[in-house]
Amino acid sequence: MGATAVTAAALPTVPVLHSEWIKIRSARAVLGSLVAVFAATAGVTVLTAAGTSEPGAMGEDRLLGAFFGINFGQIAAISFGATAFAGEFRSGALRVSLTAVPNRTRLYLSKAAAVAGLAFVVGQVTGLVTFVAGQAFMGDDALSLGDPGTVRAVFGSGAYLTLIALLSAGLTALVRSGTLVMSLLIPFLLIVPFVVGQVVGGAMQFMPDRAGQMVMRAQADGALGPWSGLAVAGLWALAALAAGWLAVRRRDA
Repeated sequence: MGATAVTAAALPTVPVLHSEWIKIRSARAVLGSLVAVFAATAGVTVLTAAGTSEPGAMGEDRLLGAFFGINFGQIAAISFGATAFAGEFRSGALRVSLTAVPNRTRLYLSKAAAVAGLAFVVGQVTGLVTFVAGQAFMGDDALSLGDPGTVRAVFGSGAYLTLIALLSAGLTALVRSGTLVMSLLIPFLLIVPFVVGQVVGGAMQFMPDRAGQMVMRAQADGALGPWSGLAVAGLWALAALAAGWLAVRRRDA
């Protein structure tokens, strides 16, 4: 009973969640990065699809190719997660937040829930628009929502962007610097897999980007399937959030 009461006392509440939404809405950089998730993913996919006439130009896996812009959208997702949390660690903002919400766990979970909720909604809209708009330019090679794996890929693309945002948010809470997280995480996801992929072999499939994007593939590539790959990406995000939570609880404001 005591443990249950402690847990309940730390859960997010509507007023705290509303305050976190106000913070995100009032910070142009944070809100802009959230909008950029949609613009980059859908925009790059549509422009690429409209500018190519060769089958396979967007990748060997046609289903994954339908979300060609996801590699650009994930940069915006990293920025969203980082900037949403970074504001708490500038100019004593965390002390002000703790004055309003003294329970650090509740504050942290509320912030993470706000990031997750907004990223998920935007991610789902992004996934659907990206697929439908991109395939409109593919002619006879176009996929439809009724094709095998398509609905899973649309849902999974939004879930993947959400997990990337949470991974970034957790790391930002850990190191207290959104700039540092973006400068390290973006190259880690975009460059490292191509540089060291051949050296470490199959281990790269367990990196958050490679694993998470399995949910958008028509065919399995390696040991992970669509849902197990997304689960691996989820474990990366969970580990980052747990590390960030420990840091927020133990460090001085």
